[in-house]
Formats: sequence, structure tokens, C-alpha cells
Amino acid sequence: MSSGGGSLSDGVIKKIILSYTYVAIWIFLSFTVIVYNKYILDRKMYNWPFPISLTMIHMMFCSSLAYFLVKIGKFVEPVVMSKEVYLSSVVPIGALYAVSLWLSNSAYIYLSVSFIQMLKALMPVAVYSIGVLLKKESFKSQIMANMLSISVGVAVAAYGEAKFDVWGVTLQLGAVAFEATRLVLIQILLTSKGISFNPITSLYYVAPCCLVFLSIPWMIVEYPILMKSSSFEFDWFIFGTNSVCAFALNLAVFLLVGKTSALTMNVAGVVKDWLLIAFSWSVIKDTVTPINLFGYGLAFLGVAYYNHSKLQALKANEAQKKVALAQPHGDDHEQGRLLEDIRDIDARRPDNQS
Repeated sequence: MSSGGGSLSDGVIKKIILSYTYVAIWIFLSFTVIVYNKYILDRKMYNWPFPISLTMIHMMFCSSLAYFLVKIGKFVEPVVMSKEVYLSSVVPIGALYAVSLWLSNSAYIYLSVSFIQMLKALMPVAVYSIGVLLKKESFKSQIMANMLSISVGVAVAAYGEAKFDVWGVTLQLGAVAFEATRLVLIQILLTSKGISFNPITSLYYVAPCCLVFLSIPWMIVEYPILMKSSSFEFDWFIFGTNSVCAFALNLAVFLLVGKTSALTMNVAGVVKDWLLIAFSWSVIKDTVTPINLFGYGLAFLGVAYYNHSKLQALKANEAQKKVALAQPHGDDHEQGRLLEDIRDIDARRPDNQS
């Protein structure tokens, strides 16, 4: 009996260690991609202020690797999808993803890493508001009050920002709005049809589409400037390692959510946000004011309450599902709700994975 108990304990310990390992890998890679993008795009660092080009490099690299992984068939299976579903569902999602990444990466030119993370706390607000507008969510005064508290916290943080840039804030808020719309449309256009993507199949289907949409503004905005700057030489090491980190981050998401849960990723995202703020202040020497921290603290409490509410709703749905399955003629109405609730919990995605 004691050996069996010891074996069980060893299994639990191993599972805990693996979970923390997945969390640590995801935090490290997410942290690295954000700081690396800031380094490349910031005029005071590497000074290559071409966010569309950088995003297109990511998309080309990630879509090529995803295509390879899907085609060899050993690591991930492709999703069976008709041409009609692709055009009606994936193409709009790819267009929104392209604009979201473009605006998000552009914001790094004008804003500090710490302030961008604070603005991203508005993601639950945007997801819920757009969900209500598109009739995916029902309006509830308690949830709206929670969303208002998050908004007030972010507004206070913005008020205390030492290097506030109107254009940079506009870009980041636009990125949040487009990303939130994309997340809601994933539920409406894909989840409702029983289609779900992991990060690899998502890149396989969405990245090429995203690349096509990015090429339109790139030809107008960045291509003429790049052609005139004859002194620029493509640094294969910088852009190669940056693209590898972006792709590795998608794999880390796959591992973290697959081996733990979307809620674990959400909690890890909060830890990563605070680490980025500390790094931005101590290493990059960005100015972080007490009002910044106070405002973000308020927003953080609002987001934490939002996640807690979603977790309780998820547990309630799981309990109802078990009761329904236990009954011989039970109603299967709750079937499939679990995935939607997980996606809701994951709606506060702390950063775009380009």
C-alpha cells in the first residue's frame, strides 16, 4: 500500500513539475517575443520601424513551418474544411488578425513595453462589448460594472503615463478592438460549426491569408521606403531568431493549454505582465510612475474577478453536464458548451502571437 501511495505521490509531483515547466516556457517565450519586437522596431534600439514587414516575415516563416508539420502528419492533423467554410470563416478572421498584428506591432514604435501591457488589460472589456453587440453575449449589469472597473483602472494608468503618445495609444486600442472582434468571430464562425484550431492548424490556415492581407498596406506604406533605403541589409540572424521565437511561442501555447488549461495560461499571462513591467522599468529604463501602477492594479483586480467569474461558470457547466450524462434520457443541450467557456476564459489573451 505504501509503495502504491508513494507511486501516486510521485505521479502528482511529476505532473506539478511539468505544469510549472510549461508555464515557465510560455512566459519566457512570450516575454522574449514582446521584448525582441520592441528591440527591432524601436527607433532608439535596432531602429527598423517597419511593423508590417516584420509581421509578414513572421507569417511567412510560421506558415511555412506549419505547412511542413501538417503535411508530414506526425505531429498534427489538418482540419477538414470546405472551400466555402474557408472563404466565409477563415478569410475574415485572417483579415482581422492581419490588422490586429499590424497595429499591435506598430504601437511598439511609440509606447513603452510596460504601458502597452497595461492597455492590453482592456481585452476582456472589448471581447464582452463586441460579444454583446453581435448578440453572442447577453448584457448583464454586474459584468458591465466589472468591465467599467477595468476601464477605469486602465484610464488611471494612462493618466499617469510619463510618455503618453496619442497615436501610439490609438494604434494599441485599435489592435485590441480588432483582436477582440477576431476572438468573437472565431466563436461565431468556427466553434458553432464544430471547427477548432490548435496553434499549428491556425497558422496553417490563417497565416497565408493574413500574409495576403498584409501585403496590401505593405505595398503602399513600407515598400517604397524600403526601396529608397539602399543602406539596409537583411540581418538573417536577427530576423531568423525573432521568427523562430514567434513560432516557438505558438508551440508553447499548444503545450500550455493542451497539458494544463486556458485558465492556467491566463494566470501565467498576469505574472508575465508584471514581469514585463518590472523589466521595462529596471532594464529598458522606461518610466513607470506610481499612478501607472495604481491604475494597472485596479485593472488587474477587475481582470482577476472576471477570470474568477468565468471559472465558476465553467465549473457549473461541467457539473450540469455530468448530471445530464448520468440521466438515461437527459438533455444534451449543454454538450459543446465547455469549449466555448474555455475560449471565453482565454479571451484576455495577453499578447498577439505573430
